[in-house]
Amino acid sequence: MKALKYILFLLLIVIIGLAIFIAVQPNEFEFSRSKVIKAPTSMVFNKVNDFKNWPDFSPWIEQEPNATLTYGEKTSGVDGTYSWSGEVLGEGSMKTTALEQDKSISQHISFIKPFESESDINWTFENTDEGTKVTWGMKGKQDFMTKMYTTFAGSIEENTGPDFDRGLFKLDSIVNADMKKYSINIEGITQHGGGYYLYSTTSCKISELESKMPEMMSKVGSYAMNNNINMAGAPYTYYHKWDVENNATMFSACVPTTERVITAPDSDILTGQLKPFKAVKTTLKGNYENLKETWEATMTYIPANGLEFTQDGPMLEVYPTDPMNTPNPADWITEIYIAVK
Repeated sequence: MKALKYILFLLLIVIIGLAIFIAVQPNEFEFSRSKVIKAPTSMVFNKVNDFKNWPDFSPWIEQEPNATLTYGEKTSGVDGTYSWSGEVLGEGSMKTTALEQDKSISQHISFIKPFESESDINWTFENTDEGTKVTWGMKGKQDFMTKMYTTFAGSIEENTGPDFDRGLFKLDSIVNADMKKYSINIEGITQHGGGYYLYSTTSCKISELESKMPEMMSKVGSYAMNNNINMAGAPYTYYHKWDVENNATMFSACVPTTERVITAPDSDILTGQLKPFKAVKTTLKGNYENLKETWEATMTYIPANGLEFTQDGPMLEVYPTDPMNTPNPADWITEIYIAVK
């Protein structure tokens, strides 16, 4: 009997000691995970900002894809909300409380099941030389029950941090998959209207074209703007020579104008005129890295459809989309015109 009392007394001491240990644990928690995603900052921001995109990268929804998701009247921006219910996920909701475009998003998350708790979620988006550094953080208070749980099951960071790493990995994957989407549409015969244009011509290796073309296009575009010259459409490249065997090309960077422009005699910016011509038109929607395939498809289409190339006829690559204002390369539009008889 006396031994039993000692055992009960020791057990009481252990319980009291454990309670004290739990009580003195930190009243708050905070942690974050980061990843650099090779994508425009605005594109990554927009993906996170809309809760309708969350099933694509949420590590928790991945564990229970059949969970019930309910979206509020707003799903993006301040006051955007969504909630979930499932056997694995439990029940809860999230709301966006503040944001700074392309820089940060603040959210509040409320859990109902399996136990009630509330936390703050913070996202930051930083433009770096390597891409967009995305930081996903979480912080909140720890009541006694939460402290007791983490004492035996590990800290919230230990339990949730790997999920954040998984979510950032998935976010990276879906953003890059979105950027790689493209389509090639050969529209067939059309009539190009021609017109006046400013241009500057150069020769370079085909392998240098990717870096050389923006430089040339910027020079012609700047000349037009600095001289208040009205542009009559999208800029384009006029290819004069394309020699794969010798890795050589000659091209002109062009800006269409509403009328003929007389430039200074010593200027390397010249004026030209395209006569209207019959052409096969192809439209690429997607990254410029798909242009090689687009040109090859168009060049194959012409003889396959009984058409003939025009000797020394224009071969144009037109850029209706400004990449500076269109962050997702999958949305870039390029039009190709190849003169035919």
